[in-house]
Amino acid sequence: MISLITTHEAQSTLSKNLRRRRLALELTQAGLSKRSGVALATLRKFEQTGAVSVENLFKLMVVVGGLQETIEASAHKKNTFSSIDDVLSGTPKLPRQRGNRK
Repeated sequence: MISLITTHEAQSTLSKNLRRRRLALELTQAGLSKRSGVALATLRKFEQTGAVSVENLFKLMVVVGGLQETIEASAHKKNTFSSIDDVLSGTPKLPRQRGNRK
């Protein structure tokens, strides 16, 4: 699937969403930092720029919620059609069971 959002926009949106969750839980940055084990400076930088490691993002999400949904969103979704020709013909092609040998 083609995404029309840039990585910068995605990072910015993630940081805003996490900040909203933090505020909804009435946590300060220092409080979230202490509960999650993420350095306060790292949390501040994340909320300002969206830059954070995956590990620290997951630590933050354990506290504010949303980790399970993020994991589920990354799961592979089985496509029934592999090309536009399959869509037009109405006959789905079976997915490959192995990758290429290269």
